[in-house]
Amino acid sequence: MRAKTHLENALQKVLADKGFAWPDKAVIEPPKDRRFGDMSANVAMMLAKQAAKPPRAIAEEIKEAMADDPRLARIEIAGPGFLNFTFAPGFWQETVAVIREADGTYGASDLGKGVRVQVEYVSANPTGPLHIGHGRGAALGDSLVRILEKAGHEVEAEYYVNDAGRQMLILGSSIWYRLKELAGRNEAEPEDYYRGDYIIDIARDVLAANPDILEMDEAAAVKICKDHGMNEILEGIREDLRAFGVRHDVWFSEKSLVADGLVDETFADLRRSGLGFDQDGAFWFRSTQFGDDKDRVLRKSGGDTTYFASDIAYHDHKFKRGFDLVVDIWGADHHGYVPRMMAACEALGKKGGLHVILVNLVNLLRDGEPVAMSTRAGEFETLKDVVDEVGADAARFMFLSRKSDSRLDFDLELVKQKTMDNPVYYVQYAHARICSLFAKAAEAGVSPAGPDGTSLAMLDTEFDMDLLRLLDQYPDYVESAARAQSPHLISSYLQELASTLHRYYTNCHVLSADPALASARLMLLGCVAGVVRDGLGLLGVNAPQSM
Repeated sequence: MRAKTHLENALQKVLADKGFAWPDKAVIEPPKDRRFGDMSANVAMMLAKQAAKPPRAIAEEIKEAMADDPRLARIEIAGPGFLNFTFAPGFWQETVAVIREADGTYGASDLGKGVRVQVEYVSANPTGPLHIGHGRGAALGDSLVRILEKAGHEVEAEYYVNDAGRQMLILGSSIWYRLKELAGRNEAEPEDYYRGDYIIDIARDVLAANPDILEMDEAAAVKICKDHGMNEILEGIREDLRAFGVRHDVWFSEKSLVADGLVDETFADLRRSGLGFDQDGAFWFRSTQFGDDKDRVLRKSGGDTTYFASDIAYHDHKFKRGFDLVVDIWGADHHGYVPRMMAACEALGKKGGLHVILVNLVNLLRDGEPVAMSTRAGEFETLKDVVDEVGADAARFMFLSRKSDSRLDFDLELVKQKTMDNPVYYVQYAHARICSLFAKAAEAGVSPAGPDGTSLAMLDTEFDMDLLRLLDQYPDYVESAARAQSPHLISSYLQELASTLHRYYTNCHVLSADPALASARLMLLGCVAGVVRDGLGLLGVNAPQSM
């Protein structure tokens, strides 16, 4: 049994014996300062009102009730009533047996059992190649899907294809302008169009496939340009995401919302509930009932629907597909849109069913100098360019190294370095280092021990204890990452585990030790390698056997 679970069970029994309910705000976690033991609990302070006693007095009673626990070496009371627990070495040593018994499932839980979750991410307009900002959202979404599944949720990954609206019209017009330019028809440059070289390449393809296009009606020609361009760009996006190791189970077309009658269906639902109304020839959403500063138009008097209308219908459809929780990953520039979308979901009867994660900008650097990025101007590093240069593993790890709403500096030269200053190399090398050690051990005829009492008891140094404590915490990190929908917690954990492993390697001899001790230490390091491999898998990063 793991440390946090053991303490929670023991404390709950003590409280139940004394007739107390478990406090909602009770927390059990490792203290920031190791001098305060292995685990700290605030349960005594949270019980003060319920027990009508001073927290320290409650803590004394709990300490006395748990004094005979053989798995605990020491219980101390600190400050206003914190309980600090230090476990016996034998307890930590059993962590190896727990990991071995889990046989590859260590860290999994039933936290999300019975909860269906949809995660929608990337969803970039098919008007140009994915850039590095899209890559951060792609890595975040894909990793979150993996973490939620590890925590027992049923998860579906989705890409919303914005194949309708003004941006697609601009794409078609941009290609049409470039196509005429290629044919020698020089016209005034449009004020609003996509300027990247990829537009010229698409225009060349369209002209080759439709040699008579210049003789067509302009509206028909622009439609051909738009459809060809969208399909070609979308296929490029699919390929870039495949190369980046990103999964999408569903590619949902915005056009289908209207074609399948989903927008009208949602409008009818809003009208029945009194939250949709007609005024001045338009159809409105009564968003002021949910804190908005004004009601919002969903269908204009001319008959065109707004972006907001499509978004409401899309989310309505998500919930009607049976998802308990819908997670949207958006760029940070959409922060002002979040309350409006939350209000819409509440109006649909799904208050609390939507969670929006905002992804902040990526500052792309090369040797410390910023790289300019603008889709319209064609000045950007595409995701494909970055992956081709530094590799998918390095890019994904860097994208997931910080909380998504924090700005991220991504230096292309740093992540290519094979040094300990490169965080992805640092973690991957931990796994490769253990694999190399295992290969040398096999050549020397030394194999890992089984988790019997004698072998486990040999893991008794402070460096063994450091590794064992961290291994015990892995399931907590997975659960925390799932609850907070924050994959960067796994990245942080892996860097700490890698640091502890490298320190262990420096201070603890393995193959040069006594054969029995060498086998015991190989047993421990095998568990470390398994957890590193699993954690990297949650980030969508490979765990190489050699580097």
